[in-house]
Amino acid sequence: MNSSDSAAVSASDTIPKRAHADFLQSELLAPCRDPESGIVSYVLTPVGTSAGEARLATLQQSFYYVNPSLWLGTESKPAAKYWFMCAWPPSDMRLIALADFTTGRVKVFSDASNCSPASNVPMLHPETGEVYWANTNGIWKLAADFSSSPEYVNAFTQDVLNNRRLQYYASHLTLDADGASLGIDARIGSQIYMGHAPLDGSPVEIWNTSRRLYNHGQCNPRRPGIMLQAQENQIDQDTGQVTYKDNRMWISRRSSSDAREATFFPVYPRSLRFLVDDSYRPVATNPHLATAHRVVRDEPRQMHGHEWWSGDGEYIYYIHYQTGIERTPLATAGTEDALPELVWPHKTVSHAHTSPCGNYLVLDSLPPDDPDAQHVRFVNLVTRREVDIVSHMAMPAARFRAYHPHSHPQFCGPHGEYICYSRIQPNETIDVAFVRVDDLIEATS
Repeated sequence: MNSSDSAAVSASDTIPKRAHADFLQSELLAPCRDPESGIVSYVLTPVGTSAGEARLATLQQSFYYVNPSLWLGTESKPAAKYWFMCAWPPSDMRLIALADFTTGRVKVFSDASNCSPASNVPMLHPETGEVYWANTNGIWKLAADFSSSPEYVNAFTQDVLNNRRLQYYASHLTLDADGASLGIDARIGSQIYMGHAPLDGSPVEIWNTSRRLYNHGQCNPRRPGIMLQAQENQIDQDTGQVTYKDNRMWISRRSSSDAREATFFPVYPRSLRFLVDDSYRPVATNPHLATAHRVVRDEPRQMHGHEWWSGDGEYIYYIHYQTGIERTPLATAGTEDALPELVWPHKTVSHAHTSPCGNYLVLDSLPPDDPDAQHVRFVNLVTRREVDIVSHMAMPAARFRAYHPHSHPQFCGPHGEYICYSRIQPNETIDVAFVRVDDLIEATS
């Protein structure tokens, strides 16, 4: 698994210059310079600043790292609006909030609730600026307007539920490439239902079901009817015993006219043990569990996690724990030719995301046994240089564990002009922060 410069595309294919006003000068944001790297983050309403007078909640978090949240409007009607999540411990629910960086106004929507910490992470519709989310009453949306009220989108019929308990519609909603439906990986009773929920309210399509836990479903951004699914560790709710994943990444897709085509199959169907050498680190640590969970695994497919699609939908990127960030082509998924390519080595990486052009990476490192090493970092794959956005991230308070307090950095804006992430503060608050990608490119040139 050797590192390859082919992971970076042409150096001329970089982040486009911003055609809109830079919202980072908004009165809702306060600059914060990293003392070691010098990189400036712009923090949303942090405590102890003039911007903090508009603060809404103790915990203000960005969406999951594959779910867009920043809307900059259209060419004819620019905007600078940001959807985020709010929580007030010890309440176990989160509410959706909206910031308008142009007017300096923020609002939390009390009727956009039941976004539990574990699932149903909202997503932005990149064309309309609407936010979509789900609760046990169905899938809903809000317009990017402070006077908007929730609008019904879709829900399972009782024929599907059949008196069983619906736990969630999706671990996090994503928009299909057709722009007309949302990907779901719902949990009903003890089963997972994978498929699509049409935006027009037509019946939910169910492609595949499983009694094994699969989540983190993500629609391919360019090819309709294809979802990436993640086999997850399964926890016995009575004993707490963990059944560890044996092959992390799978493809779920809509049935075609060809009955021979599989609709659910692993990205890597054959063992990758033949790639293991003496330098391989086969000890997995799961930061999502409250108890220490270290398991020795000699099968790389068990060490994969936190996946995402490339901007063009042609590659699957993922974390290979204790190794770094890898990718594999969609074209070979499910075949004997499927092989990993190491994009960037990083032994303690937890989450990562690529820019739409594929030239840049942002990652966080959250080793639970080394709190001094927690950081958020930008990687320039063209120059092979890196710079810390946050050199030393504070550890979240133990009572915040239920709120999934990870940095989850992601490129945002239509061309990835910015990075947003959740920032753990030493004063036991969590904030949303932004960084200009232009500044990071300059620092790594």
